[in-house]
Amino acid sequence: MNLLTLLPFIVLIGAMFLMTRSAKKKQQQAVQMRDSMQPGTGVRTIGGMYATVKEIHDDTVLLEVAPGVHAVYAKNAIGAVLDDDEYNRIVHGDDPAGETPVVPDDASSLTESADSDEPKIDLGKKPEADEARTETPKGDADSADPKAGKDGKSDGEK
Repeated sequence: MNLLTLLPFIVLIGAMFLMTRSAKKKQQQAVQMRDSMQPGTGVRTIGGMYATVKEIHDDTVLLEVAPGVHAVYAKNAIGAVLDDDEYNRIVHGDDPAGETPVVPDDASSLTESADSDEPKIDLGKKPEADEARTETPKGDADSADPKAGKDGKSDGEK
């Protein structure tokens, strides 16, 4: 056989080897991360719930999801083991840096100037404009009845 004929199979086998190798590496990292759990550590489950580890067993973990509320989870259900600073920032809203940026409640503080002497523009409807729209010219029956056809009859009339 020709080497050129075997080349696609060699590339396919090489790609499969690389994919399984990276998957095994991720699994090993996940197992190592779960083994680093200790009682008192903050964790995030794969469902997105944040909790504190209370007890660790062979395949399960006892988590405190709220003060006085405990739940048993499988170790495989732990998505991430968090640092104390990160856990406190997410769960309790603590900011170790101290200052958080001030964000206004709405955009009006960004668009208004303090010394603005210009009158505000009224974007509401004007009563004159409403009256002009409701009046229809006399003798223009087709424009008054949008359902009327070319022959002046409404849909359904014979």
